[in-house]
Amino acid sequence: MPPAGATAVDTPAATDAGPEPLGGGLKQRHLTMLGLGGVIGAGLFVGSGAGIEVAGPGIVLSYLIAGALAMCVMRMLGEMSAAMPASGAFSVHAERALGRWAGFSVGWLYWFLLVVVLAVEATGAARIAGEWAPGVPQWAWVLVFMVFFTGANLAAVKNFGEFEFWFAALKVFAIVAFLVLGLLAIFGVLPDTDPVGFTHLTGDGGFLPHGWDGVVSGVVVVLFAFGGLEIVTIAAAESDDPVRSVARAVRSAVYRILFFYVGSMLVIVTVLPWTAQRAGFSPYVTVLDSIGVPSAGTLMNIVVFVALLSSLNANLYGSSRMIFSLAERGEAPRALLQVSGGGVPRRAVLASVAFGFVSVLLNLKWPESVFLYMLNSVGAALLFVWALIALSQLRLRRRIEREAPERLTLRMWFFPWLTWAALAAMAVVIVLMLRDDGARPQLLWSAGATALVIAVAWVREWRTGRGHSHF
Repeated sequence: MPPAGATAVDTPAATDAGPEPLGGGLKQRHLTMLGLGGVIGAGLFVGSGAGIEVAGPGIVLSYLIAGALAMCVMRMLGEMSAAMPASGAFSVHAERALGRWAGFSVGWLYWFLLVVVLAVEATGAARIAGEWAPGVPQWAWVLVFMVFFTGANLAAVKNFGEFEFWFAALKVFAIVAFLVLGLLAIFGVLPDTDPVGFTHLTGDGGFLPHGWDGVVSGVVVVLFAFGGLEIVTIAAAESDDPVRSVARAVRSAVYRILFFYVGSMLVIVTVLPWTAQRAGFSPYVTVLDSIGVPSAGTLMNIVVFVALLSSLNANLYGSSRMIFSLAERGEAPRALLQVSGGGVPRRAVLASVAFGFVSVLLNLKWPESVFLYMLNSVGAALLFVWALIALSQLRLRRRIEREAPERLTLRMWFFPWLTWAALAAMAVVIVLMLRDDGARPQLLWSAGATALVIAVAWVREWRTGRGHSHF
């Protein structure tokens, strides 16, 4: 242990990942699709309508800006995870870079974020399933989903990887099909259609109908749709070749996601006037209906349903590995360290899924309002996690360059200037959320939760005197 007052970066072992007790089994294809599946969800398929409403065709720029920020964060994560793969990923990195308080704070904050979001996703999927089987109450569907995915995550990790691979593959196929149909409509190749051309990009109030303010507001709306990318770096520790796997997954996922997100938005605002889109309604359904795709609403509901279950699956995996890593470092109850013969942290899985089962009761009592309350409880927590990731990378990069430069198989672009630029962009988003009446409550709830977690971390360090505690 380091001496009192020292942080993990003060020790020579700071760059050592140590042996990983969890079972392997994730292949490169699993990691690549996990990087896609964790982020392509309802935020894209449905939530993008709200972004188009505030930015018009300028939503393409909003997604470019938000995507660029997400790419920077992923590159930072990839650099650190390739150099030091660990099941706790950026929580371990934060501890080594900034001290035990940082590892504790970012780990618990991210765990809390994931367990609430997986309950939100189960609720969203239950709403869709309720439309198909109206006789089954919403809470019953949530219970079914939670039981099924708990079982899947208690099995061998390769089973989780296969589930996520096929879930993500369906989502990717749906977006590619949408892009192809959209391009055919734009150029008038579809039967009984005239070329749409590019008039809608500038002909309905201009490309920026609400000016750059609209583009910036669009960034605030769409940024959180990129949450979930981080899980691929957590999963890398259970791959057959962690160092190479995380580097390849980060390189491929960020570019593909930018292509899918930005490409989709470009097709949507080109095929139809941006005024045809409304918050709460899927712009994908609106476009498919306009070009004559039969049962477009039903087809997109199926895709959104799968997207929600895919994200639930990925977030349950990520949360269980995060709390397991916290337990390894004495920052969570050590009872969670029990690992099955197949290398699955079963108690960590059960601890992470607990709130999902609590949400069954919440859906039983408040089926109409529980979704909104759960979303507000986590709100902008992702921004605070990203900020700690950036601060950790600033610190660790210098340390690794000095002590083990051969570990830097993947490097952050234009270090350190781009890392600082990303931090500045996060600060701008926080200020914009404070000014927005709709986003302010989420930011304040998240800021409160973050402050509480950091306060607990500091109290623990103060009480122990050595920055170490056993639960």
